[in-house]
Amino acid sequence: MDVEAKKIRVGVIGASPDRGWAARAHIPALTALPDYEITAVGTSRPESARAAARRFGAAHAFTDARRLAEHPEVDLVAVTVKVPAHAELVGAALAAGKHVYCEWPLARTTEEAAALAKSAHRAGVHHVVGLQARNAPAIVYARDLVAAGHVGRVTSATVYASRDKGAGERIPAWAAYTLDSGSGAGLLEVAGGHTLDALQCVLGGISDLSASLSVQRPRYTVAETGDTVEATGPDHLLLNATLGGGAVVSAHIHDAKVTGARTRLEISGTRGDLVIVSTGTGGAAGIQIGELRLLGTPAPGGTRQELPIPGRYRRTSGTGPDAEGFNVAQMYARLARDLRTGSRDSPDFDAGLRVHRLLDAIRLSAATGARQYLAENI
Repeated sequence: MDVEAKKIRVGVIGASPDRGWAARAHIPALTALPDYEITAVGTSRPESARAAARRFGAAHAFTDARRLAEHPEVDLVAVTVKVPAHAELVGAALAAGKHVYCEWPLARTTEEAAALAKSAHRAGVHHVVGLQARNAPAIVYARDLVAAGHVGRVTSATVYASRDKGAGERIPAWAAYTLDSGSGAGLLEVAGGHTLDALQCVLGGISDLSASLSVQRPRYTVAETGDTVEATGPDHLLLNATLGGGAVVSAHIHDAKVTGARTRLEISGTRGDLVIVSTGTGGAAGIQIGELRLLGTPAPGGTRQELPIPGRYRRTSGTGPDAEGFNVAQMYARLARDLRTGSRDSPDFDAGLRVHRLLDAIRLSAATGARQYLAENI
């Protein structure tokens, strides 16, 4: 389809008018970017679909994802629903020959992710997975500084990433499903996937690892109903790993941080260091959402200070870097360039599949106690 001379028309599946990631991030991001127009929305109920269309200014409202994807006024389908539904809904968009932006995690299992990647290549469309931390200005600038030798040879990276999700004994009903290890949307998949993908974006791929997973809060009360729900998915990940270049990595990623939830990625090298830290209220939600600052030493042996991030690393001016959807807007801006020029610089389903395989290696190491060696890395 030709998107070179007109707005890119988007159909958003999961565009609840009341709450949800689409309303918090995707809709504001798309609205802020002149390349896009929201032409269709889809939810599970007719009344909510109509309400979403009114609220977000879409011409078309659907409860059938296939009909949304097949509509001639939709060029790009954004899938923003719960992870277990991704495979079916992304499949519908690909079958209709439409470009797809699917939220991370790409699928519930690696097998589903592999099938989606294969289908996307067969369809010949642009396919993007929502690993938006890759587009955070601090992450991209840090990657460029490392590549330019700013810290010398990288020797180690230390990661601490905590979220405030589940900090109390109660959890909202909409989030309760993520406590199930089979949901594909727990700590390992979401916080682990986003954080480790950002690490690899800056420093290159992990070659081998040992890991342990732990459930420290085994049960919660559903806030709306008072029901008790068991947590079978891990809420702590401990990882030690080696990067392809030989540097060592230590990481602790966990949920239910009662105070001071945050992310800190410290990179040490033979000439200096870099530190990526989350800031603001979004920092408690993960590296992909919170605004990030970059600290470093301007010269070997110098005093660590904040490094101003050049303006060229910001692709959108319509939303501030402290907004929840800022990195999503950065993703959409890059995707617009890909669609208009034919480039493929956005993280695609293949990139998502590699992260799924990394998470599989973590699970296997935790289950067996054996160090795992990755056949491929990012």
